[in-house]
Amino acid sequence: MYLLLKQLDFTQILVRSIPLVSAINNSATRGILNISRRSSTTIKMTDSSKPSLIAIVQMTATSNKADNFAVTKKKIEEASSLGAKVVFLPEACDYIADSHAQSLELAENMDGPLIKNYSELAVQNRIWISIGGFHNKSSSIDKMFNTHVLINSDGQIAGRYDKTHLFDVEIPEKKIKLKESDYIEKGGSIASPVESPVGKIGLGICYDVRFPEFSLSLARMGADIITYPSAFTVATGLAHWESLLRARAIETQCFVVAAAQTGIHNNKRSSFGHAMVIDPWGTVIAQCREGTSLALAAIDLEYLRKVRREMPVFTHRRQDVYQLATCCVLPVSPLPPDEATFNFGQVTIKGWAVFYQSRHSLAFVNRKCVVPGHVLVMPLKASRRMPDMQPDELSDLFLTSQIVQRGMELFHGVSSSNVAVQDGPDAGQSIQHVHVHILPRRPKDFKENDQVYDELNNHDKGPNVEWRQEEDMKREATELRLFFAKL
Repeated sequence: MYLLLKQLDFTQILVRSIPLVSAINNSATRGILNISRRSSTTIKMTDSSKPSLIAIVQMTATSNKADNFAVTKKKIEEASSLGAKVVFLPEACDYIADSHAQSLELAENMDGPLIKNYSELAVQNRIWISIGGFHNKSSSIDKMFNTHVLINSDGQIAGRYDKTHLFDVEIPEKKIKLKESDYIEKGGSIASPVESPVGKIGLGICYDVRFPEFSLSLARMGADIITYPSAFTVATGLAHWESLLRARAIETQCFVVAAAQTGIHNNKRSSFGHAMVIDPWGTVIAQCREGTSLALAAIDLEYLRKVRREMPVFTHRRQDVYQLATCCVLPVSPLPPDEATFNFGQVTIKGWAVFYQSRHSLAFVNRKCVVPGHVLVMPLKASRRMPDMQPDELSDLFLTSQIVQRGMELFHGVSSSNVAVQDGPDAGQSIQHVHVHILPRRPKDFKENDQVYDELNNHDKGPNVEWRQEEDMKREATELRLFFAKL
């Protein structure tokens, strides 16, 4: 395997399947390169806009912290040598103790030697490391946190999440009895997704996978990848492991990455294994072999965007029927391809005209401007009037409008704007789709300041309207795209 990869130098990998992700699974002989594809295509790994490699680790942790660290160190070095940008370790990669008392005794703080050692490994190997769950001391003498830590390639902590859902389950017929709340302090919040070389990573741990509200919240916060480092029991793993992971990927349209513990840890504890990566369509694209192992997968964000465009489930949600809490973070979505089209009432907007897009809204250049820099913001879901919109769509529309207003003022060097909505025909609405006008204002751009409203009401009506040329609109959209990308 190493010889083949060295020859390719990871600049090109010939793969077969749908154009989304390639998976490379280690074999026992290191002589097999398994890549599942349906059609032939070439992926250039050196292009940052193309798929990026990640690695997932499967291991059998024990109460021996030094041995466990040695295993993960070897896998981190292996992942780095194979070109992975991020390596994902499983839950409890530091240790799985023989008793609660021993677990408390072995726990460390965030500034302890374990995190420092992993930070040094990240720098030495120039790789991001997801420590999928370590036993983190809390202020309580009889409890600790189960903490997922993400370390960047500079050795700095880029993200932290304390497990919120604790596994308190007793199923006598399956010989399952585990009560995490006896020794784990539950976390109190969902961590914001972390920007990384492979996309925005949402941090979860194991039992969190059973709660779709958790994954949907991360998706609404902008996650491209959702992680569930785990130590699943054998009984629940056989029944639910893959089904749960695939469900979370499908409903969020995110990549799901699940490093895993496997095998017998002690005479009380065994884990299911089957570490895997799922793509946004719900396909398993990488899976570790039995025992301690590592698997590689390529994260293709272009494919993720394609899935979300062609199956826009987040714009189809019925918030009038059910409620999903609105996140405080407005996720920015990738810009559409130039050839994409969007329905805007009775007209069509081309993808090249869009210069900013959020989950539910987009901003685009205008065919007929009242003032220079006059742009429009519209909801993706067709709504003729504001009362027809759902709360999360309306919130997104005006948060997006705020961002666009600020950006347009900076771009044009002004400090004032008109922000207007013509909601209904009697209010001057000519396009039967809710939209917000953003008009950057300059001193004395009208003889009388309020003349802007008369002009807004009449600027696109009548037989003698002089519409802008497409070349001029494309130029403006290109300039705004570059500007907003830096905000």
